[in-house]
Amino acid sequence: MSTIAENIENVQNRIKRAAEKVGRNAKEIKLVTVTKTVDVNRIKEAVEAGLRIFGENRVQEALPKLKEIGKIALWHFIGHLQTNKVKDVVGSFELIHVVDSLRLLEEIDKQAKKRDIVQEILIEVKLSEEESKFGMTENGLLPLIERASEFENIKILGLMTIPPFFDDAEKTRPYFKRLCEIRDEAEKRGFRLPELSMGMSHDFEIAIEEGATMVRIGTAIFGERK
Repeated sequence: MSTIAENIENVQNRIKRAAEKVGRNAKEIKLVTVTKTVDVNRIKEAVEAGLRIFGENRVQEALPKLKEIGKIALWHFIGHLQTNKVKDVVGSFELIHVVDSLRLLEEIDKQAKKRDIVQEILIEVKLSEEESKFGMTENGLLPLIERASEFENIKILGLMTIPPFFDDAEKTRPYFKRLCEIRDEAEKRGFRLPELSMGMSHDFEIAIEEGATMVRIGTAIFGERK
């Protein structure tokens, strides 16, 4: 068994244990395998080991991988998205995790309409004060969801967040807990948001305990980026 296959098995076991700890079914949780800087041959190893959902951060790096791997995989866009790159992302990626402005929504809807598709998205929520983080503020979230629901070529599936990095992963818990609370508040107002994309290699177990339905994991599968 290859190191990648062993790492995948380890991650899947950790997902299962984290889910069981809080009475959840691990089948509810999607593993989004982050392939930033990972070459195609190593991605193919992950496919051979049974993985089918991959996340990319950069459009230009992603497109050749999408072309070579083909439709056997589902691709999610998980990096910061500029409006001038939307035309390359819409239709190529099944899900966009990082929508954080009305301008971006408008451009996604425009490009999806050109392709006669409905593009599925998540709204990224900024829950920390870090300048390096992107996302819609809590106060602006509900108005953005309301506007998004008016677009015919967009479907919101849920929310996404990236907390600050802490050496002690337990410190991420309040951020994951808060995203779940925000989602619940929005659903009380009639919006259906089943997906919560939160948690990465160093903190995904905490995220699962707090309700994550998607975890974005790269390092724990492919090792440290070079």
